[in-house]
Formats: sequence, structure tokens, C-alpha cells
Amino acid sequence: MRLFNLPLILAMVTALAGCNFKGVPEPQVSARDTEWMAQMPQAEDDPRFGRYIVDDPTGEAPGTIVVDTKERQLYYVQANRKAIRYGVAVGDEAYGWTGTSTIARKAEWPDWNPPAEMKARWPHVQYTKGGPNNPLGARALYLYEGNKDTLYRIHGTNEPEKIGMAVSSGCIRMRNIDVIDLYNRVSLNTKVIVR
Repeated sequence: MRLFNLPLILAMVTALAGCNFKGVPEPQVSARDTEWMAQMPQAEDDPRFGRYIVDDPTGEAPGTIVVDTKERQLYYVQANRKAIRYGVAVGDEAYGWTGTSTIARKAEWPDWNPPAEMKARWPHVQYTKGGPNNPLGARALYLYEGNKDTLYRIHGTNEPEKIGMAVSSGCIRMRNIDVIDLYNRVSLNTKVIVR
């Protein structure tokens, strides 16, 4: 008598995994999005940083965004104690930012104008018009504390291979398809907690 039926065990594991992680369908994208994203660097997707519906680990109110900088995950809290989890790249130790803010502006294919502090550190960085060569990628969500721009953003990237790393100057980078999905879901004044 066989004690283990491998196909049955695999089917059970797959079914159980679906209880905790559920994929999120691809968002609607424009013809421009499709064209420009096709021109951007591609990277192999790491399932640890994929877009999934998960049990909410944050305890925050639905509609809140929580960035877990240690785990390199962003959670968009849903009803019924669920959240959409996205993998992110975060600020490296020297430039990381934590705090509570709100989204005061949203932009599609935004222009990038590096702040003076960044230009002082890296003289090679310069203004870049929105498009496939822009470091902000397909979308940007601008984080403010009250009426003050923090200069930090949640945005796409032209370096998708760095998702899951601490490499930015403090901004939260997402795969372009993920930032489009999040952008489509959130509104102005959405609360964002970075910890």
C-alpha cells in the first residue's frame, strides 16, 4: 500500500496556498502604457514580491497604504481583513524615510526633477521628461505631511530587477504594472504609513 499519493498531496498544498494568497488580475492599461512599458527594462518576476490578496497583517483601516520597509512589501488594506500586497524597493539605510503622510497628488508618466540634495550627491542626475526612460516609471503618488511635500513618492521604476531591495533615495519603487494597479485603486488624501 502506498502511503503517499504525490499528485493528491500537490493538489492539497496548492488548494491550501490559495486560502492565504490569491493573485490579483492585471489592471487595465492604455495604449501608451503598453507601448512605453514595452520599451522599459524587464526583469524576471520574483514570486515573493508578486501582487497578491493576503490576510491583512497591518490592522489599519480599509483604504490605508502601509509600507513595511523591512519586508519590502506595500499593503493596500481592503475590507474583511484582507489586503493587496505588492513587492517594493525601498530607501537604503542612509536615505530611508518613515512616517505617516497622505497622497496629495497623482500623476501618470510623471516628469522627474531630482531634488537639490540628490543632485549634490549625484551630479549626473538630471530632469527627465515622463516616458520609458524616466526613473519614476508609469505612475507616481506624491506623499505630503499636511501641506508640505515630503519629496518622497510611491512610483514605478525603470530598474525592475531591484524590487525587493533597499536601494532608492527614500522613495518606494514598484513594478510599473503594480503601480498602475495601485494608482487605479487609490484616491487623493489616502493615508500612507511607512514603517
